[in-house]
Order: sequence, then structure tokens, then C-alpha cells
Amino acid sequence: MHSKSILITGCSSGIGLDTARRLKSLGWTVFASCRAQSDCEARVAEGFSAPQLDYEDPDSIARCAKLVLRDTGGGLDAVFHNGAYALPGPLEDIPADGMRSQFEANFLGWHDLNRHLIPSMRSAGSGRILLNSSVLGLVGMKYRGPYVATKFALEGYADVLRMEMANTGIKIVLIEPGPIETEFRRNAIKQFEKWVDWKSSVRRAQYEDSLLELLKKGGSSKVQWPASAVTDVVVQALTAKRPRARYRVTTPTTAMALARRVLPTRALDWVLSKG
Repeated sequence: MHSKSILITGCSSGIGLDTARRLKSLGWTVFASCRAQSDCEARVAEGFSAPQLDYEDPDSIARCAKLVLRDTGGGLDAVFHNGAYALPGPLEDIPADGMRSQFEANFLGWHDLNRHLIPSMRSAGSGRILLNSSVLGLVGMKYRGPYVATKFALEGYADVLRMEMANTGIKIVLIEPGPIETEFRRNAIKQFEKWVDWKSSVRRAQYEDSLLELLKKGGSSKVQWPASAVTDVVVQALTAKRPRARYRVTTPTTAMALARRVLPTRALDWVLSKG
């Protein structure tokens, strides 16, 4: 039997790296892609094939897909879309170019990669496309608007793609984590500093009083789950004969999914406004 193969994006740290290491230990052939070439080199030093992939660079997406399909003889078994980042801040202070960048990295690049990979999966009559969403793909939170918008888009995209792929043997799965211990918050602050001119904002006093500290602090969750909690679910989604459409990871995700279903909009807004 040949080993199963998977392309995982965003393997510089956190969920992507933990998943790559786990699957490699289970005998999978893992293509651990990263955005930065230096991170790719670190993965190669661990024994991975690590093609460079930047979701905001169509050429890198095409190169990565071509390499992976070549090395698997056109038989890639799965892809786990994981690479993403957040641009925090009030929506009125997010420039359009910042929003475009967020959608390229968190949504449009994922679609582009899928279009490169789906034809070979369709020819094989099998394949799994895992999309790492978020609790923020189920509910919105203040000052997380660009990220929330991409994850809401991803949820709808996955639902449609799942229906369209129903007779192809290709399974579409959403992974929906809550608060996970990663470098995510640190990376988000870099994006805020790049795109948000808070000193020119009508909210400048609010930024100085509390908002800058809140954005750097991140969410209000006092408990964070390890990246391995997501990896556990990814393994289930990859090995189940009939994977579920959605796998919710952490208690907050389950709670927010329920709250969205049962609470009136104003009540849900009140709950979410508390943190």
C-alpha cells in the first residue's frame, strides 16, 4: 500500500506544524508548505517536503500545486487549508487594500489552490479538502471584522463546494476551532500596525484609552486549547469513512454554534459584545 499524501498550508508553527508532525508520524507523506522560505527550510530540516506557498501570490500557488502533483504522480489524497492571518481593528479604520489582502490570504488563495488540485482528485474519484474555519465563521465579534468576513465567506463556500462535489468522491470538511494556543495574535498585531492609521482615526481617544491594549491582548477567553486539539479532529476527518461536514473544536465553538441557533439577534449581539 502506498502512504496517503496531504498538502498542509501554514506549517511555520501552530496548527499546521502540529498537524504535519502528527500525520508524518502516522505514515502520511506530508507536504508542509509555509509562506516564508526560511520556514520551508526549517521544515525540510525535519524531513518534510516543504514547498513555498503564499496565498497572496498566484504564482507560488501554481508552483506548489505543480510540485505536489508531480511528486504524488497526480494522486494527492488530501489538502488541509490552514494558512491564514487576522487584520484586527474597527471596520471603519480598515483600508480597502487591507481588506483585499485579508481576502486574498484567507479565502481567494484557498479557492485558487483548490482549482489546481480538484481536477486530479476528480480523475481519481476520491480526495479530501479540509478547510480550517473558526468560531468566528459562526458568529462575529467587534474589531475582528476582516477576519470574520473571510471566515463567513469560507463557511458558505464550503457548503456549496460540498454539494457540487457530492458525486465525485471528493469530501469537503470544515474544521471550526475556538481559542487555540498559536502565534496568531502576534501576527495579527503586525497586520494592524501595517494597515491601520489609528492616530488619524475618529476613534483615536478610544485607541489610546483601551482599544490598543484590547487588540494586543486579543480575545477574552482565559482558556486556550493546544494545537493538538485541532490535529486530533483533522485526523478524524481524514480517516473517517464518511467525514462530517463540520468538526467543532473547543467548548466556545460548540457554545457559540448553539447560541447563534437559539438566541435572537439582539441577545446574541449583547453576549458577543461582552468579549
